[in-house]
Formats: sequence, structure tokens, C-alpha cells
Amino acid sequence: MIAEENFESLILNCISKYGDMGIHVIDCNGNTIIYNNIMSDVEGLKKEEVLGKHVLNAYKDLDENSSTLLNVMKTGRPIINKIQSYLNYKSQKISSINTTVPIIKNNVIIGAIEIVTNVTNVKELTEEIIYLRQKMIKGSNKRKNVYIKKYTFNDIVGNSKVIREVIYMAKKASNTNSNVLIYGETGTGKELFAQSIHYNGKRKKSPFIAQNCAAIPDTLLEGILFGTEKGAFTGSESRQGIIEQADGGTLMLDEVNSMSLPFQAKLLRFLQEKHFRRVGGLKEIPVDVRIIATTNEEPLIAIKEGRLRSDLYHRLNIVSLRIPTLKERIEDINLLCDFFIKKYNIKLDRKIKEVHPDVICAFKKYNWPGNIRELSNILEGAMNYVDKNETILTSKYFPENIMNYKEYNIKEKYESIYYSNNTLSLPAILENIERDIICKELLKNDWNISKTSRELGIMRQALQYKIKKYKIEKR
Repeated sequence: MIAEENFESLILNCISKYGDMGIHVIDCNGNTIIYNNIMSDVEGLKKEEVLGKHVLNAYKDLDENSSTLLNVMKTGRPIINKIQSYLNYKSQKISSINTTVPIIKNNVIIGAIEIVTNVTNVKELTEEIIYLRQKMIKGSNKRKNVYIKKYTFNDIVGNSKVIREVIYMAKKASNTNSNVLIYGETGTGKELFAQSIHYNGKRKKSPFIAQNCAAIPDTLLEGILFGTEKGAFTGSESRQGIIEQADGGTLMLDEVNSMSLPFQAKLLRFLQEKHFRRVGGLKEIPVDVRIIATTNEEPLIAIKEGRLRSDLYHRLNIVSLRIPTLKERIEDINLLCDFFIKKYNIKLDRKIKEVHPDVICAFKKYNWPGNIRELSNILEGAMNYVDKNETILTSKYFPENIMNYKEYNIKEKYESIYYSNNTLSLPAILENIERDIICKELLKNDWNISKTSRELGIMRQALQYKIKKYKIEKR
């Protein structure tokens, strides 16, 4: 048996070696015992310059008070998600999010660990976006009545009953200042509706700013939304956030369900009070901003599974819009194909006039997991292959899985299982049925494990176990 201490050490070393975060561990004497390659890259130091050495000997510019590792080991108080911007030992500008915690055993501090996430590229990109937005808004103010206008309701293609109903409701919403929550699967056109609501309403001459909330750490997202005051953290400058930039206009928060629950609470407070403080600031700043939030999963499921706060949902869901999937508005396929053909004829210098009827027939049978975005991409891909003198898009230019797609008929499958295998035991028949249901849902969701597990009402791990048990292979 491996001793508990050795086992814990093996786990920590494995995380240090194969994880994607910088890790620095010191013992009770302040000597470094773990220092991984990512930490070495972030700090610009060689591992041999740090490993086995006391922190103050490895970092000449630190003392007992300025070293977070020594400070945490001395006080026993963790430092969580501290943003830092600094020049490393190679004079490279680094932005990171650091968490430093004491290592405690039997109520005795035996060391400390620092975990670092390098967000330099993300921070630089978001700051550049904020800067460009500020520049754009200032430029618009200098040229009165000149605003960047993108999508309107005229850009929404379709004549099916379901899409006409959503457009009708969205137009009604554009005449108010109430918050809007838009739910739709990936590729259904949520931002198209959000911009149409803005540019058809009272705020159309004010800014429309969209921010994707996915995959951005809370500490950075807070600065992006609320702005920062100089000195809020190392290297920070006084800067407006996008909430201030959108004052008088509309702020679209894309994939709001991907925010952490603690950050959702901060957003909720702003929505309730209509004023906020910049990160590191003391002044309350009032703003008049309409929020249009979007989510790519059913909000009530996200609430049930703990990814969306119910109070935030009720604050955002004043006006609720659900964008139908392409499969639900399959009668719009012809119109959409015509629209994208005209678009890509110009972009790719082609002369396509139509899609072959056989292709249209195949399109109407396909389940379109990527929705309109998938249709757009497939048509653009096909038009890259055709010669300049061709006028019809035939099946040879499209993926085989679409042209030969066959809807999984679960009813027929059940009947064939029962009648052709009536010698099977009941447990065996039930296993066959369970396997087929899983296959059907995986096919429908384009092998998205998380979405399939939610729809089946089972844990992700349980679904993966059953996939392995039944030897289900991706098609």
C-alpha cells in the first residue's frame, strides 16, 4: 500500500505535471518543493533557479511581507483569485489570476501552494476590445447621427409560422425598455434578434454592445463589465467598463448561464440598483442600460442543475423569447438557401442560381444540430468547390452524412426487437431499448454528451458508462 503522504504527493505532482496552471509549493521552511513548467514560463525563471531554494533566495525582489506564499503560511489566511499585472524576470508583461492557500495537516501549517492562471492574452484582447469600443463611441459622438448599424428584423429570413410568431413578439419588445431573455440553441440567431430589438426601438441611436460571458474568469469579466480604477490591482488603470459605454443603449450578455453563480449575484445587484462601482472604486455610478441576455440551454433546466440563479432569471426574464431550431422551421429551408446563395455568390464570385431539388429534399430530412449556422457553413463550403460556370449545387458537393441521413425510427426498432427476438429475457429486451434510446438522443444532439445526459435525466458519468457498456460508437 502507498502511504497517505506519498499518495497525496503523487497526486499533486501529477496535477503539476499535466495540469494547465502554474503551481508553486513551499514547505514549512519556505523552501520550494514543487515548481512546474507552466509556472516557470509565466515567471520567466528556470526551474533549477527555484526548486529546492528558499523563496527569498529565488526571488531577490521579495521580502516576508510581499511574498504571498510566505504571507499565507504566516497568517493562515488564503488569498483567492488575486489579479496581478507585472513584468516577469524576462521583462515580459504578464497578467495572471493567483490563488494562494496554506497547506494544513492536523491543524498545523506545513506549507503553502500558489496556483496561477495566465490570462495575459485574454486580458490584452479584452482591453483592446474595450479600447476600440471607446474609440468607436467617441467617433460616433463627433459625427452626429452616425451610428454603426448591423442587423434589423428585415435581415431575419423565414416565413414559417414559428419564426413569424417570434418576430412579432420581438417587435413588441423593441417598443419597451424591459430586460429580455432570449433562449435558443447554438446557431439559431440569438444575436440577430437582440440587435433587431435594439435597432427597432427607442434606443437605436445609442450604443449596442455585445459581450460573450463564456470562458472568461470572473475577475476579468468584472473589469470588462464594470471597469476599473487605477490601483484596483497591480498594473490596473482607470478605465470604463462596457456597462458605462452602453449607457443609454443596450448591453447584450451572451451565454449568461456560463457566468459563475457568485458573479451572477453581482450582476443581479446591478440590475436591481441601476448603479455600480468600478473595481477598486468607491463612487457609485448610475447608468441607464437595457439588458438583453441570451442562453444556449433551457433556462429552467439551468436553474434546476445549479448553473443559473433563479432570482437573476426572474430579473432578466421580463420579456422571454425562444428562438426555434432549424428543424422546427424546416419549411424555411428554401428561403434560407436562396439567401445564402446570393450572399456567397458575391463573396466567392460564383454564379449559382439554385440548390438541386434532391439536395433540398435531403436538407429537409436532416436534423441540423448546428441550426442556421450549420446550413450557412455547409452552403459556403459547397460553393468553394464548384466551378465558376456552374449554376446548380448538386449532392456531390455536400457531406455524405447529410445526403444519406436517415431519421432513427425508434418505434420500428422497438417492434423489431420484440417480435424478432421474442426469446430474449425481459432484462435483455429492456437493455436493447435503453441502448436505442441513447443512440437516438446522441444522434439528435450530434454526440453532445452533456446535452444528451440532461435530456435523458441522468448524470454525465452514467451516460458515459452506458455508452461504454453498450459499445455505442460515434456515427
